[in-house]
Amino acid sequence: MSTRDRLQRADRDLPSLTVLALLSLGPRHTYDMHRFMVATRKDFVEGLPRSLYHAVDRLEASGLVIEAGAEQTPGRPERMRYAITDAGRAELRRRVALLLATPEPDATLAYAALSFVGALGPGETVAALRARVAMIELKLTRLADDLAEAAGVPRLLLLEAEFEQSRLTAEKEWMAGLIVELESGGLPWPDLSEVPAPGW
Repeated sequence: MSTRDRLQRADRDLPSLTVLALLSLGPRHTYDMHRFMVATRKDFVEGLPRSLYHAVDRLEASGLVIEAGAEQTPGRPERMRYAITDAGRAELRRRVALLLATPEPDATLAYAALSFVGALGPGETVAALRARVAMIELKLTRLADDLAEAAGVPRLLLLEAEFEQSRLTAEKEWMAGLIVELESGGLPWPDLSEVPAPGW
């Protein structure tokens, strides 16, 4: 199965992924999620805030999130809070693991996976990273073969292939280093359920 086949449209739905990730930390209303994303610079989600509202609607229709009661703050309109379901938690883990394991030219997918990697455990993260490194090594082998076959072609016409080779090499080294940190305990894995929510 190719990388392109593995990542379906729903897997690339970063607004929905972000909603699931934020609700995994506790119920929130959509406006609060929007503010959190702006404050933490989750710039990989486009079309804010409308994309978040649409994402909540899609997730609710799929049974991945549910209404968790209205919130009324003096001087502000009433806002509906949402909570993640068990199915939503499972889907969050599936999507993060898949994005982390699958190298794609669209770097925003990797940014999103790394941003929400806390949804996984250390073991799941290492497994996904190992799969990613293996796929990158395969891509590098194919690139090297392609460049060898193009030995007579002027280098000017192959610069994009050289760039991709350098980019993938750097990514492989960084991801491999992250695996070492995780396996050695050099990168602590906090209990995110105990991380306090930011105050507004």
